[in-house]
Amino acid sequence: MQSDMREVLRIAAPTAAVGAIATLVGGLLAGGEGAIGAVVGCVVVILFMALGQLALQWVAKSMPHLFQGMGLMVYSVQLVLLLLLIMGIRDTSLFDLQVFALTLVASVITWIITQTVLHARSKTLYVDPEAESRNAPGGTEDKHDQ
Repeated sequence: MQSDMREVLRIAAPTAAVGAIATLVGGLLAGGEGAIGAVVGCVVVILFMALGQLALQWVAKSMPHLFQGMGLMVYSVQLVLLLLLIMGIRDTSLFDLQVFALTLVASVITWIITQTVLHARSKTLYVDPEAESRNAPGGTEDKHDQ
């Protein structure tokens, strides 16, 4: 679980940096409401995406045969929850909705690009190097040991 959180933090850090930049720009262009909108947008993305990532990592370890279907379900649920959140706050005056929306989009794009780059750079074994010895007659013994 600790490695799962480490991976999520490696993805969340660039997203938080984009959120900080968006907060600065939103604050300069739309005042305090813009800064608050940027912070809320970034926090929403980090929470939604991190929880989805952790759920998928848990499924990959405990039920790998369900991974693809769960991936589709997690992203579908995230979209529906995000839609419900946006519908619930569309009339708010607590923060600038335009800055919120732009930060949301920029943060999601940053999260996805970072996740893709980290996955592409990871060295994931797709061949089990010990499979040949397990499949040999006699179980796990090596042919050279006999």
